[in-house]
Amino acid sequence: MTTPGSLHLRNVAIIAHVDHGKTSLVDKLLYQSGLYRAEELDRRAGGQHGLVLDTGDLERERGITILSKNCAVNYTASDGETYRINLIDTPGHADFGGEVERVLTMADGALLVVDAFEGPMPQTRFVLQKALACGLRPLVVVNKVDRPDGRPDEVVTEVFDLLAELGADDEALDFQTVFASAKEGWADREVDGQRSDMRALFEAIVEWVPPPRFADVDAPTQLLVTSIDYSDYVGRIAIGRIFGGALTARQRVAVIDHTGAVTEQQILQLLAFNGLERRETSRVEAGDLCAVVGLDPIHIGDTIADASRPEALPSVKVDEPTLHMTFRVNDGPFSGRDGKYLTSRQVGDRLERELRSNVALRVEPGDTMEQYRVSGRGLMHLGILIENMRREGFELCVGKPHVVVRELDGHKEEPIELLVVDVPDEHQSAVMSLLGDRRAELIKMGYKTGTSGFVHMEFSIPARAMIGLRSRLLTATQGHAVIHHTLLGYQRARGGVVHRSAGVLIANETGPVTAYSLDALYDRGSFFVKPGDEVYEGQIVGEHCKSDDLVVNVVRGKKLTNIRAAGKDDNSQVRPVREMSLEACLEYIDDDELVEVTPNNIRLRKTLLKESDRRRQSRRAAST
Repeated sequence: MTTPGSLHLRNVAIIAHVDHGKTSLVDKLLYQSGLYRAEELDRRAGGQHGLVLDTGDLERERGITILSKNCAVNYTASDGETYRINLIDTPGHADFGGEVERVLTMADGALLVVDAFEGPMPQTRFVLQKALACGLRPLVVVNKVDRPDGRPDEVVTEVFDLLAELGADDEALDFQTVFASAKEGWADREVDGQRSDMRALFEAIVEWVPPPRFADVDAPTQLLVTSIDYSDYVGRIAIGRIFGGALTARQRVAVIDHTGAVTEQQILQLLAFNGLERRETSRVEAGDLCAVVGLDPIHIGDTIADASRPEALPSVKVDEPTLHMTFRVNDGPFSGRDGKYLTSRQVGDRLERELRSNVALRVEPGDTMEQYRVSGRGLMHLGILIENMRREGFELCVGKPHVVVRELDGHKEEPIELLVVDVPDEHQSAVMSLLGDRRAELIKMGYKTGTSGFVHMEFSIPARAMIGLRSRLLTATQGHAVIHHTLLGYQRARGGVVHRSAGVLIANETGPVTAYSLDALYDRGSFFVKPGDEVYEGQIVGEHCKSDDLVVNVVRGKKLTNIRAAGKDDNSQVRPVREMSLEACLEYIDDDELVEVTPNNIRLRKTLLKESDRRRQSRRAAST
């Protein structure tokens, strides 16, 4: 049942692949709704000229959406009626699928944003599949139509083929299409339309997205908590959609957790969304989104219900993690130089706080009291957590990532991913050779309509084979490969895959790196450190040119004597240092290595720092 008040309400989730212009589109909708001046949006975006919804430092630095956010705008349609549109911005990367799965329950329709050149990508497929499973009808927005290499008509056909492949019904296949340029701030129903403003997109949302379903104000109160925010002043803030009844400030409610346990509590404050802000209100009715202050305990997936008639809603179902790694305290020689939080208790408390809002994360005890086994949806999912921790002042060491393997009917099953590679013709054989060694199976190969010189290939590949693959593909194709991947599901394990073939260079002394020593080791491989960097015994300082590890001295200085010989006073020649990001380091390390993460440094090291201990361990392993 839909109430008259909810007929002018639209809840829309915006889904897209990474970098297809989803957040830029929301920014233009906010600006053209009249709620904010351009200067106000630019101030809120921290001088980013838009991208106001990218609120975190990491989101602005990387240009991706990590946390789902929602805002509300009012729009007066051509029929004279004023509509309230709740916009739900979802992450485009499959590693943050836990964010996507829970917020889609708040929506009644979906804006599928697709690049006019790239078309539907693997992560578009992932999020669209989740939207169809929630019964959402897509409104397709072909963005970046003003690109000179754009091919909007072919992209619309590809979207139709993708929906048919995902088993969409006839209503979803009969989708509406809007052509837009989020950067320029226009949208139109035709490719060569007027291109003046975003009114065509607003009208399409009002026309195509249905009003909230089952929004009965007279029904018992039911709100499903899909997000948790936190304030130092008021504590936990529950965010969700009211599916039935209404909520009022100071109301007594029942909170039903995932086990069915009921606790009676009182709402202290009720907040409604207005633009980018939350404003206190006295009442929010069925179909709308709101934030509730004063309930504790409260968790994602809980139901806020009528105190006299508590009825739970189906809890949010989130796919299980596919990757795990070990978090442990930093026990290196330089421990405590940079960070404020060093102990296992502090690391454990931080992981416990993350579990409150990160529904796709799992934390279990490790092999020792100083270790934790942390599982997530992918390398970027866990990498963002580590990066946030180091910026908060934590020091820790992280082990090699491993995929989560399942047992089914006596057989091991592993996560399999869909890998899409677009590469120039001349590099096709290099890609095929590299992926063949990693148990990849070719699904599809051909040329995209409207493109020339690039081969489009799709593979199914074990998730463990994806670890470290991106850098090798870029090296093999001289940086020309365009790579995307998403989870397909679990299949029977495919056997061993080829991993890092080169050994590492290990420092044997503690001290500052000298140019003299690096010059003497020029032919041994490439280095991760530069002259002046502080290193310690057992730290990995470079990659060996051969398959075995090599212990080297990178702190040795030049002897100062008054004896001179021809050619001895030449300047030292040091090749450029190999810069590695946090994710690159996590992909690079082997089972007996760790990534040391501190607020100011990221180092690679051996688990056992002393060479004698490593030799003793290798002899013990050989004897067993």
